[in-house]
Amino acid sequence: MSKQRKRLVLALAIVFALNIFIISMAQSAAADLYKKGSSGATVTEIQTRLKEWGYYSGEVDGVYGSKTEAAVRYFQSSNGLNADGQVGNQTLAALGITPSDSGNSGGGSSGAGGDQSGDVYLLARLISAEARGEPYVGQVAVGAVVLNRVRHASFPNSIADVIYQTEAFTCVADGQFDEPIADSAYRAAQDALNGYDPSYGAIYYFNPSTATSSWIWSRPLIVEIGKHRFCS
Repeated sequence: MSKQRKRLVLALAIVFALNIFIISMAQSAAADLYKKGSSGATVTEIQTRLKEWGYYSGEVDGVYGSKTEAAVRYFQSSNGLNADGQVGNQTLAALGITPSDSGNSGGGSSGAGGDQSGDVYLLARLISAEARGEPYVGQVAVGAVVLNRVRHASFPNSIADVIYQTEAFTCVADGQFDEPIADSAYRAAQDALNGYDPSYGAIYYFNPSTATSSWIWSRPLIVEIGKHRFCS
């Protein structure tokens, strides 16, 4: 074989190897999709979250079947997402989930932006629904209350579970949680996650103009911001 032919064969081999690498990277980049036929630890977590929040009544078996698909559609339509029955990055973020398995998602699995991405999305959605129209510092304070609850022994230990805790936030029950998210709410969520707490450690807040619970009025006042009283 001539030197020129050897060089051509080597060049073709390199091109082939590069193509395989590019295809592999593309598959990895598109790996954040869980759909009918997927399986693994992340599917189990999806089913668990959906079941805990009342969207899913099937078995938590780590297999993405018809019941899981229907539950995902229900969750998506209830939370302002594209109801296609498939769990991509946005739905994972809304569920507060980071994929933990690999090779079993029906296309592999990779990060969905990390916990931080999901936390910002959920926290921003809550802030927008609960504090739309409030001063910016009041929006951050609402986000801080959620984070203070996560750290408090009397509440669940994740942002998603605090937000979806039964009867914890009016907006989740009355549909305001599904409204479009204000841009300021994203900034407020990030500031709260970065440690800014204008509520000074509050774990409750309420609007005195609309509150009817005598119990919430009994909570010690820490600070008033806009229309909200923040309490311990």
